[in-house]
Amino acid sequence: MTILVTGAAGFIGMHVADRLMAQGHAVVGIDNLNDYYPVSLKRARLDALRQGHGRLFTFHELDFADMAAVQAALHDQVIEAIIHLGAQAGVRYSLVNPHAYVRSNLAGHVNMLELARERHVRHLVYASSSSVYGGNDSLPFRVEDRVDHPISLYAATKRADELMSETYAHLFRIPMTGLRFFTVYGPWGRPDMAMWIFTSRILAGQPIPVFNHGRMQRDFTYIDDIVAGILGCLDHPPVDDGAVKAGGSRAPHRLYNIGNNQPEELMHLIAVLEEAIGQKAQIDFQPMQPGDVHATFADISAISQDIGFAPSTAIEAGVPRFVDWYRAYHQEQS
Repeated sequence: MTILVTGAAGFIGMHVADRLMAQGHAVVGIDNLNDYYPVSLKRARLDALRQGHGRLFTFHELDFADMAAVQAALHDQVIEAIIHLGAQAGVRYSLVNPHAYVRSNLAGHVNMLELARERHVRHLVYASSSSVYGGNDSLPFRVEDRVDHPISLYAATKRADELMSETYAHLFRIPMTGLRFFTVYGPWGRPDMAMWIFTSRILAGQPIPVFNHGRMQRDFTYIDDIVAGILGCLDHPPVDDGAVKAGGSRAPHRLYNIGNNQPEELMHLIAVLEEAIGQKAQIDFQPMQPGDVHATFADISAISQDIGFAPSTAIEAGVPRFVDWYRAYHQEQS
């Protein structure tokens, strides 16, 4: 197949594109290469894809919130499926630049829905987020839970994406799967996330900021497990049979949690990082951040039952792989 991957220069998008092309699929990648974090990292990811897969990879630098630009770039391109991973990420940044989230996560998502409708794609798989659960204190988070009370604009835009997708699935019978990601980490990860920030600061001998005085849990999910889940979903589009799907829809639209199903205490993660790095961390305990949550914990029974998703990478295995990659990447950049 030829598959459109938005956010192809992003962390998850790069890994998904790499795995698709390793399987022999052609990938058309889209990314606007914005400067939310260093563009050099995004370009390095793209270089790795080009070097690894050559002509199987086509890339367009454009903003998918600009429908005219999307149509112009793809006018002669056959698109059989879409994996829509591009978005303005980050809970805390949504407090600073809300308009970036409205443009990318709302207008941009509608553009991908329209593209899926126009091209009659066999399946649209899109990124949602565990952030939609807001302050839900019932653990683990289940796709059947109410998600009406987001506590960040980022979370609100991701929930809006799910609702708009439900509408398009109902009206136009487009097979769609929304994936609520839980704290993804691994090689080529994002510099704004805890794994990168902690590693960088420990290596530099600088204090690491630990919010809510360390009393936090996260369902850390290794990138290889995430990619396996995404491609498993892609290969099994929901059937338009009127039956209730995961998340409650009777349209060909389902929602899945995709996480490790094993929440870890933040202080335990730091201990694993210290061992992998071979250096103790200086801890700077701070209060809870606005828009953040105390714990995330994915109930993955629906995706496990439907497609056999079974994450297998504990942080004791995944964290050292990230640290090894981090060191190698920065040696190459220096």
